[in-house]
Formats: sequence, C-alpha cells, structure tokens
Amino acid sequence: MIFLVILAFVVLVVIWYIATHNRLIRLQAMMAEAWSGIDVQLKRRYDLIPNLVETVKGYARHEEKIFTDLAQMRSRSMGAVGVKEKAAAENALVEGLRTLFAVAEAYPDLKANQNFLQLQKDLAEIEDQLQLARRYYNGTARNFNVAVQSIPSSLVAGGMGLKPAEYFEVESAAVRETPKVSF
Repeated sequence: MIFLVILAFVVLVVIWYIATHNRLIRLQAMMAEAWSGIDVQLKRRYDLIPNLVETVKGYARHEEKIFTDLAQMRSRSMGAVGVKEKAAAENALVEGLRTLFAVAEAYPDLKANQNFLQLQKDLAEIEDQLQLARRYYNGTARNFNVAVQSIPSSLVAGGMGLKPAEYFEVESAAVRETPKVSF
C-alpha cells in the first residue's frame, strides 16, 4: 500500500513537471512569436526610411548630415541584437525620424508632395502596428516572467536554465510618443 502511495505521488510529480515544462515552452514560443511581430514591423520601417530620406533629400540638399545620421541609426538598429540593444537603437532611430520631419517642416513644396504624404501615412501606420507588436511582446514577456519567477514553476524553470525576459521598453518620454508625421 505504501508503495502505491509513493508511486502515485511520483507519477503526480512527473505529470506536474511535464505540464509545467510544456507550459514554459509554450510561453517561450509565444514570446518568440511576439518578438517576430516586432521584427516584421521594424523591417517595414527600415524599408520605408530610405524612400522617405530620398524624397526629403530632393528638397533639402543642404541637410546631408541628417540623412547620414539617419542612415547610420537605421543600420545600427537593424544590426542590434537582443531586446535591450534593439530598444536603445530604436529610441535613437525614432529621434532621428523626428529630426527628419522637423527638417521637412521647412519645405512647403515637400509637405505637398504626394509621395512624401504617402510615405508619412505609411510610417504612421507602421508606428501604430509597431506599438501593438511591442504591447503584445511585453504581455507575453510578462506572462513568461510570472511563470519563471513564481513557485512552484520556478523550480522547473531553474532546472531548464530559464531567466526572466527583458521588456521592450522605450527610454525617454519623448520617444514614447508616436512620431508626428502629419503636416
């Protein structure tokens, strides 16, 4: 009888361990999917930026430093690895875009250019989608972190070598706002 009780206990522990392990794996996969959503939106933004820069360049030839800086920020952001590094690079890129739009303000013909207006609209749409993707990622990271840090699942997570995930956070209050892209 004692043997059956011990066996039942062992079976329950194994079942709990397997269920907890699978839950952590599922949460990890959801977080990876969420990060993929951010990557998709960032790629869309990266693809849009050169078109936007070329359109503005036609009107603002003497603003070359802004274009060079923005290209460097874009490259840095595309090459960033990890959540923290990607967030820092994205913060700088958004500031660069703000500068680009500030320059565009000075050119009335540019503000009326249909190509520029369409690029602005596309960027605003991408920024909205990016904000949603960030929220989704941070929600999945939160769920993962709760599972990794709460007892008893933390015992399984520790055995798997899982650590809490980093949130995709925006550093400054100015960057938290979506870039203003309408004139």
